[in-house]
Amino acid sequence: MIQPSLSSIAVSGAAPPIDPDALRRKVAWRVLPLVFLLYIVAYLDRANAGFAKLAMADDLKFSEAVFGFGFGIFFIGYLILEIPGALIVERWSARKWFARILISWGLCSALTACVQTPMQFYVARFLLGVAEAGFFPGIIVYFTHWFTGADRARALSGLVMAVPFSLALGAPVSALLLKVHWLGIAGWKWMFLLEGLPAVLLGVATLFLLTDRPRDAKWLTLAERDWLTAQLEAEARAKDVSGQPTVWEALRQRNVWLLALGIFATNTGGYALTFWLPTTVKNLSGGSNSDALYFTGLFYVCGLVGVFLSGQSSDRTGDRKWHCVAGQVFTAFFLAGSAIPGQPFGLVMGWLCLTGLTAYFWPSPFWALPTLTLTASAAAVSIGFINMCANFAGYLGNHHIGWLKAHGFGDRACLLFLAGCYLLGGVVIAFMRLPPKPSALDSPPRK
Repeated sequence: MIQPSLSSIAVSGAAPPIDPDALRRKVAWRVLPLVFLLYIVAYLDRANAGFAKLAMADDLKFSEAVFGFGFGIFFIGYLILEIPGALIVERWSARKWFARILISWGLCSALTACVQTPMQFYVARFLLGVAEAGFFPGIIVYFTHWFTGADRARALSGLVMAVPFSLALGAPVSALLLKVHWLGIAGWKWMFLLEGLPAVLLGVATLFLLTDRPRDAKWLTLAERDWLTAQLEAEARAKDVSGQPTVWEALRQRNVWLLALGIFATNTGGYALTFWLPTTVKNLSGGSNSDALYFTGLFYVCGLVGVFLSGQSSDRTGDRKWHCVAGQVFTAFFLAGSAIPGQPFGLVMGWLCLTGLTAYFWPSPFWALPTLTLTASAAAVSIGFINMCANFAGYLGNHHIGWLKAHGFGDRACLLFLAGCYLLGGVVIAFMRLPPKPSALDSPPRK
């Protein structure tokens, strides 16, 4: 068969056909690795205070209540720009907004190395929260500019995978940094300084590497830009035509409030688990600071497996809700198992590894839920609102664990409290009402 020449195609005006699967892979490989890297740095700078606590407590003589309030006040600062941050990404520029966030939070994270008093610790953590505010909901909205509903959960699983990856990597690195005393400066101070620097450098790089929308992507052909833009606009129009709510109506929707309450309950346990796990592991194992951080890293390695399995299974079945609920309920069960008294530490660590597997199983399908049923602006506001509830839970959970420990409650009692939070979150999400089957746009045919 004689194939038409390139010149004949140009003359006839015919465009080369688009391979949807190849285009999806091309977009994923260009967008996801950078976002993955950014969120690794974000979560490490947010959570490394839990690693540093093991040495800071000896140097600064802060009480458990001080650390609980300091861990938690980050989330109060984070609340301030949640909804505005999501809307800025939707209506202005993700590239410029993320660059601002990265540079400012890197500097604030490094500032924590200078604290000497509880008030200074509180101020440094609060400013870090303000600096990072809007980053996570902004990324969720940013994904709606690049991925259709069918691919969004898998993209979100790539983002969520950055959390356990960051902490699995950060735990042993932090363990090594806590041992150094370069220039007479304590290791925990070097930890904050060196782990804050990558955010500043990546903030500058983001201005050159991140692309706001398909229409701006020089790394796509004109035909690919037009095809992808048309697919995303068709999905958005379908939501508009189907009578989806306006921005403010979205905040009155039953499902929005169930999502908000569900993640509020879950993250009351989840964020506290992140910050207090190294201390709990050290207390239960009786080992050194380094041993505690290496065991903590193992927990997050299991979390990596959970994120991967969740994204694959959720996309394959098209189910989001019950994958989310299963992750929350099983996390509650395994956490409760780790609190059974009289167990050797090896068995406790086995329960905690299973907890790590399921604790990162639920977020990917959870964050796909609001983007599947709302218009772009309504989804942006709803995601910001939902994440505000998630982050207020971070304040409440950490403050409450600090209070429990300061009033004589042991690690097992705290673990049971965390398990109850996960269970309540799963029960709330189970009451969501979703269409029994995904729409045609949500499950497009694949080659």
